[in-house]
Amino acid sequence: MTPDPTRFVLVGTSHAGNVGAAARAIKVMGFSELVLVAPRWPDVLQREETIAMASGATDVLEAARVVGTLGEALAGVTWVGATAMTPRDFGPPTFAPRQVFAELAEGDRRVAFVFGSERFGLSNDDLYTCHACLSIPTDPRYGSLNLAQAVQLIAYDWRQARGGFPVEARADAGALADAVAVRGLLAHWQGALTKVGFLDPAAPRKLMSRLHRLANRADLTLEEVQILRGIARAVEERSR
Repeated sequence: MTPDPTRFVLVGTSHAGNVGAAARAIKVMGFSELVLVAPRWPDVLQREETIAMASGATDVLEAARVVGTLGEALAGVTWVGATAMTPRDFGPPTFAPRQVFAELAEGDRRVAFVFGSERFGLSNDDLYTCHACLSIPTDPRYGSLNLAQAVQLIAYDWRQARGGFPVEARADAGALADAVAVRGLLAHWQGALTKVGFLDPAAPRKLMSRLHRLANRADLTLEEVQILRGIARAVEERSR
């Protein structure tokens, strides 16, 4: 599969764990390009906490670059989205990510997403470099997102805009039981419930019809019918 050219840029990151967690976040969404601008730790890509939080995304860390300025990080990029909680005066227009991603995904732009430091976010100068400010919709009473969480949300929405990944269907559970098998099961359960005194044949109170409706709603497979009949046999044996 051709590597996705989307670039994720972290500016002034101060916590090594967030770098590792960000690497993991972009890898699970099929992205791989990570650039760090003036991180607090020059050796952040090799730090123990970074590698631990990457949780297997070490290939992203190994390919990541550390640069001194945002300008260096954006070389070759033709559209830049910055993340910020609130719009800035004279800054780029602010959108929820999905407002711009659908149209953006239809073009052939070289895209980068820029994330500021944990404590201070992005400077005005860095924000003015960007085409749009992306504000992740959150509860207005508490909008604080961890850096790696923000990376994950942007990566997810961008991947979905680009078509997403298929969700694998569960393995075939087997053939559905036919009406004869279900009736046989219910007859078996009727006998078992009678033996343990749960069902009074003289006053069944519609119990069996209700159990039949339940079985029909469940769309039982042949294997499931056999399991339930095995339980009925065990109940009968214990009742003796």
